[in-house]
Amino acid sequence: MELRQYWHIVWKRVWIIVVLLLVVLSGSLVLRPKPAPLYQATMRFLVGVAPELCTGDYYTYDRYYTWLSSEYLADDLSEVVKYSAFADDVSAYLAQGETPITVSPGAIQGSTVAEKQHRILTLRITWANAEELTAIANAAAEVLPRNGPGYFAPIGVDQARFTLIDRPVVVPVGKSLRERLDLPIRLFLALLAGVALTFLLDYLDDTVRDGAELEEMGITVLGEIPQPRRRFF
Repeated sequence: MELRQYWHIVWKRVWIIVVLLLVVLSGSLVLRPKPAPLYQATMRFLVGVAPELCTGDYYTYDRYYTWLSSEYLADDLSEVVKYSAFADDVSAYLAQGETPITVSPGAIQGSTVAEKQHRILTLRITWANAEELTAIANAAAEVLPRNGPGYFAPIGVDQARFTLIDRPVVVPVGKSLRERLDLPIRLFLALLAGVALTFLLDYLDDTVRDGAELEEMGITVLGEIPQPRRRFF
């Protein structure tokens, strides 16, 4: 079948495609729930350990192991802040503040993401309320330097240091890629469904459309009366 025949099949019932596109477009705009605004706070910490004190006449490798330990510590800390101990401390700090705020540790834990680059730990907290997020982020910025060494006490790291180098900054979170592509994907699927439906209806239609179909059936065509042109005025 030639391309012009495909186009003829689609154009003959193009109204089906248009209706499907309009239904999907109107339904998506009217029924799709409006996404709640989200905010994100980002802060950065410098992670390290206190330099080894030189108590004798020996070589200390120019603090090589101090830097190496700091990187290992930052790597471990990026996982520690995801656990409940850190979330519990932040929640307790909020409840004991000047303006007490009750926030579930589980909610804090589920909204916190940590990333590590060398000795820099980046902490991101995503929340639906900007004021609450500011309080949570400030609490995290206070809790980690104060309680951080205690998280590593069981493994004997008693000289851990966590220094806040970037204060928390709260910014609104834009639409995700999934939200931006949701409507175009819906319309594309509606277009495919409309085209498929036109070909299905054409396949089920057993009427004779032109002389070529009669000739394929072995019937000789002596003449053909052309369809009258439509007038729009």
